[in-house]
Amino acid sequence: MKTRFEAEDDISFLSRADIVLRQTELLNEHIRYSRENSAYYKKTLADLADEDITIEELAKLPTTSKQDLALYNVEFTAVSEHDIADICFTSGTTGKPCRIAYTKGDIDRLAYNDMLGFVAAGISPADKVLLTCTIDCCFVAGLAYYSGAVKLGAAAIRNGINTLESHAGIIRTERPGAIVGVPSFLAKLGKYLQDTGIDCSSIHTLVCIGEPVRNRQMGLTPLGQKLQEIWPNCFYSTYASSEIVTSFTECSARSGGHPPADLAIVEILDEYGVPVPAGEPGEVTVTPLQVTGMPLVRFRTGDISFLIDEPCSCGRKTSRIGPIIGRKSQMLKIKGTTLFPSAFFTTLDSIDGVSDYYMEVGGDALSDEVEMFVSFHHGDAKSLKVAELLYAKTRLHVPIHTISEERAKSRIYGKSRKPVRFFDLRKNNL
Repeated sequence: MKTRFEAEDDISFLSRADIVLRQTELLNEHIRYSRENSAYYKKTLADLADEDITIEELAKLPTTSKQDLALYNVEFTAVSEHDIADICFTSGTTGKPCRIAYTKGDIDRLAYNDMLGFVAAGISPADKVLLTCTIDCCFVAGLAYYSGAVKLGAAAIRNGINTLESHAGIIRTERPGAIVGVPSFLAKLGKYLQDTGIDCSSIHTLVCIGEPVRNRQMGLTPLGQKLQEIWPNCFYSTYASSEIVTSFTECSARSGGHPPADLAIVEILDEYGVPVPAGEPGEVTVTPLQVTGMPLVRFRTGDISFLIDEPCSCGRKTSRIGPIIGRKSQMLKIKGTTLFPSAFFTTLDSIDGVSDYYMEVGGDALSDEVEMFVSFHHGDAKSLKVAELLYAKTRLHVPIHTISEERAKSRIYGKSRKPVRFFDLRKNNL
């Protein structure tokens, strides 16, 4: 298996036929490697004929769930402990953190992946890239963005999870061309820069992680609109997870995230595990290619999105992934209504005066019970008509508790490396 990845390896601009041909080769190499080296896939793929398959035939193979990875974690490792170069853990936002092991080759693959994403988002070797996400705490995303910037030839500024004042000081003195961070934080940072009169004209690219800035129709969410007002046409969405060691970044067309063609095959599956056509929502399922530490086959991420298959103006020939609509585990069932937390979150993002918020969900298998906790930098729930606006969007009346900004920040950022606004207290999920 490959251990070094370079810019010229990218096949995303080849013809669709050539991409499929190369992906088919890489897929079969990946399946053979997984069967030979992973105890888990030796078992689950034991009945698979020892012959090459097509990409269409991939759908006949069993899927791998997050629960499988958690229950049989050690069995997924395909190398000796001596060959492991890095160990990280998933963020645990929807369950217990899970151990993921990377080899040196996987680390270089990670850097190559994010280098391609930075290029797609218009970042060049001449840029300085300010990282507002942590690189420590066994968090692979920070390492990926740092490694990608370095591999590109850009200068990485690892300021991590720090104060608005700290980031503003760096922007004033170093004048970075790009920032990587969570959109809600970037919106607050942009507002702070405006209010303090700090020149941020050097910034031409925001790489947005962890929160969607576009909706199902590919329009801007309220959070995206806030970014658009501060940094017009500067921000790019990206999607990734620790398990798949791959990210999908928007290009200049801003019409979906491109998977690097030589690093991943993406499917969207319905509730029965059957692939759905482009445009239809379902569970994002990824087979990450050329991974050696913990290879995965048809990994179900638990995230809901859709594929975009029309040609992209940037010239890449791969299908793209749309915005994340929600997480399968976070789907709400309330009084006969089924919806995702984003229905509440986008509404709160649109209310001027709301500074932060989170949701707690209780109840049993029959119906969920939702409570919203909201802090304000001006006004209050009554004067801002929060209950009315939430009802207009969801057709549900939910309790709204006013809390301090300090309490909101402590709850949202207290136990995770990225903001957590959904807290699942349902009995059937304990």
